[in-house]
Amino acid sequence: MRKKCNRKVYKLVNPITHAIEGACIASDAHLNQLRVRELAAIEAFRIGQATQQEWEDLAAMMNLCENMAVAGIGGEALPTLNAAHQHLIEAAKRFKATGRMGLTFTALQCLRDVYEYHDLQRQSIPRSVYEKHIKDVTNRITSKSPEVTVALAA
Repeated sequence: MRKKCNRKVYKLVNPITHAIEGACIASDAHLNQLRVRELAAIEAFRIGQATQQEWEDLAAMMNLCENMAVAGIGGEALPTLNAAHQHLIEAAKRFKATGRMGLTFTALQCLRDVYEYHDLQRQSIPRSVYEKHIKDVTNRITSKSPEVTVALAA
């Protein structure tokens, strides 16, 4: 059998349009998808129907918010983030012990505050910067960085 070269065909991208989209703030349609997912996770905790997926959604939001705050985008979120991290870690421990996810009223309010901080953060920066922070958080979780405590607690 003879060797054959399988060439990869990439989709053509207009570089000017791509640069403009990267420099713009993320569109409302994309942001609404994220908002719905995050608010649904908080609501699931509120009604006591939360699963591990909702926990992971909130942990991802919080890790991203923390990464952006440390980088100087909305640094005032850090005290609220630290409290919310502790609440999520307690929820993970409670889930391991009882098999149910649950949060107190103060924990839910703390998560709502973190959601508001994060929503303001992502509205105030270009999409390319937001994607850079997403990639940075993903790399830190993958490498099990000690800076990311919530994702490793599950």
